[in-house]
Amino acid sequence: MDYLKLFGLTLILVIKLTVFPVAAQNLPLHHGYAHNDYHHKRPLYEALGNGYTYIEADIYLWRNQLIVAHVIPQLRLHKTLENLYLAPLLNCINGTDRRTTIPDAPITLMIDIKSGSERTYQALDALLGKYHEMLSEYRDGQMIQRQVTIVITGHKPVASIKTQRNRFVFIDQDLMQVQKDTLAANLYQTASCKYARMLKWTGRGDFPAEERRRLCDYVMQAHRYGKKVRLWASPENPVVWNALLDCGVDLINTDRLTDLKDFLNDRQVIANVLPGT
Repeated sequence: MDYLKLFGLTLILVIKLTVFPVAAQNLPLHHGYAHNDYHHKRPLYEALGNGYTYIEADIYLWRNQLIVAHVIPQLRLHKTLENLYLAPLLNCINGTDRRTTIPDAPITLMIDIKSGSERTYQALDALLGKYHEMLSEYRDGQMIQRQVTIVITGHKPVASIKTQRNRFVFIDQDLMQVQKDTLAANLYQTASCKYARMLKWTGRGDFPAEERRRLCDYVMQAHRYGKKVRLWASPENPVVWNALLDCGVDLINTDRLTDLKDFLNDRQVIANVLPGT
C-alpha cells in the first residue's frame, strides 16, 4: 500500500501538467472555505479565482453602513459589504466583470455579524433585497436555490430570522447544539464551532481515538439533518486537514487559500488514481 501511495503521489505532477493548467481556475473546491477573505489583496477575486465556493466576510454596522472588518479599529468606510462582495458577485455572474471566473458551482457567502445582531440584520435585510435576482431565498415554506446563498454566523438574530416568511438568509448552527435543534436546511445550511471546543489535537502524534470518535459523532448528526460541518480556527496543516476530511468534515477553514487549494487538488488526484486508499 505504501508503494501504491508513493506511485499515486508521483502521478500528481504529471496530471497537473496535463489537466489542471486548462481547468484549475474553473474547478470548484467543494471542501474549501475562504476565511476572512477580505484580508487578501483582492477580496473575493482571490477566493473565486482559486475555486472557493464558501467565502466569509465579517461585518459591522457603522454609521448606517455595513463595513467589512474583523475589529472596529480596522474599519474603512469605503470597504462595505456591497462594494467588496455583493456588487462584484452580481457583476461576475452576469458577465460584466471579467476579473475572475466564477467556479462552476453555487456560491455561499458566509456573513459573520460582529455588531449588534438585530440592528445589523435589519440593515442587511434591506440591502439584500437589491440583489434578489442572484440570492437563494426562503419563500412561503420553500427554499429557492439561486447562484449565491447567504448564511449568517457570529451574532445571529435567530429568533427574528425564524419568524420571517420570506427571507434571503439562512443560519450557521452551533455544531455543539446540533443534536438538540434538528430544523431542516430551510433554516440551517451549516453547523460549525471553534476547533478548540471540539478537539485538542494539533496534528502532532496520533489523533486521539476519543477525540476522533467525538468529532465523527457530531458530523454524523449534522449530516443527518442536511448540514455541512466546519471547524473554525483549526490548525493550518495538511495532517489536520486530512484527519478532518476523513471524519467527514465538509469545509476546511483557511486563510492560506493557495495552500489549501493545492492540498485538496492533490488529495482528489490520489483518490481518483488509487480509489480506496
